[in-house]
Amino acid sequence: MAERKWPPFRADQVGSLIRPPELIAARARRSNGEISAEQLLQIQHAAIREVVHRQESLGLRAVTDGEFNRGTWQTDFLLQFANVRPVASKFSVRFHNEQGATEGRPHTVQVVGRLQRPHGIFVEDFKFLRSIASAVPKITLPSPSVMHFRGGREAIDADAYPEMGEFYEDLARVYREELAELAAHGCRYLQLDEVNFAYLCDPALRADIRRNIGEDPAALPQTYARLINAAIADRPADMVVCLHLCRGNFAGNWMAAGGYEPVAEVLFNEVAVDGYFLEYDSARAGGFEPLRLVPNNKMIVLGLVTTKHAQLESKEELERRIQEAARFLPLEQLALSPQCGFASGIAGATMSSDEQFAKLERVVEVAREVWGD
Repeated sequence: MAERKWPPFRADQVGSLIRPPELIAARARRSNGEISAEQLLQIQHAAIREVVHRQESLGLRAVTDGEFNRGTWQTDFLLQFANVRPVASKFSVRFHNEQGATEGRPHTVQVVGRLQRPHGIFVEDFKFLRSIASAVPKITLPSPSVMHFRGGREAIDADAYPEMGEFYEDLARVYREELAELAAHGCRYLQLDEVNFAYLCDPALRADIRRNIGEDPAALPQTYARLINAAIADRPADMVVCLHLCRGNFAGNWMAAGGYEPVAEVLFNEVAVDGYFLEYDSARAGGFEPLRLVPNNKMIVLGLVTTKHAQLESKEELERRIQEAARFLPLEQLALSPQCGFASGIAGATMSSDEQFAKLERVVEVAREVWGD
């Protein structure tokens, strides 16, 4: 099969990686005022240099900074907007793992005034990544839908935004401003972490959305599709944008279940992105049947390698599942990755760094055997 010249690549990854102990310790020391911001940045840069080298040594053709520049996957970005503050989510969720389930209220954000972008947010971080990477530098951002999903209308200041349409317009504009500056510094591979389409696959969470934030779960996919499209509308023609769908990933826990069928038509045909990283490491993601709705100009990256435990998947099982997916979408439109990042935040890793890289190496090995790429 012909080698892919642009992302997503046959062997790819979601983005976040397990933070090394020295970086975790440095962040704690910075929080306590024991070191300066510049000292933390030096330690962070050293850790990123090492993790980029490790990714490239495996043969990955796209590399990230492991999200070592942030504490969590979403709030470090969203809280940089003007007039955004952290709050607890309006509705509780059940965090599931092999031992059972616990109730919790995930952190989210509240909009208390008109949205603005007072400065570049991850621009300097991307510039550093690009300066040290031989492979394609990839950056991940939380999807703009995260700003709305867990709080709904009540989390958006009605005085600043009497009409929700104005809120969505400002939110998309702020994203376009960040993407324009990233593009000006050479960013050509962007991933939006879009957890909410995945949550809308879960019947229990759909009921919670209607009950707790007063939204119609059947209408939200179209709302979020328009929002994402507006956020990326001005991207350069050669910038690849992918969505990563996730059902929750912290310390082996997950929050949502259900196949992609409830959102598949809108997700694949109304969201103007180039590809999708889909969680498929367990039965809770359903079958591959929704892939029949993917148009022929888009890629699906199968998240078959779990980040929720350290056991290494066999090559035979991964190859079998790829061929199963190919019953619904041509093999040339498929690729392979882990199901999620390995560390949604500083804490909560479920394996060692070496076990993490063994899984990434397995992704590369299987991609070479299946696609010759």
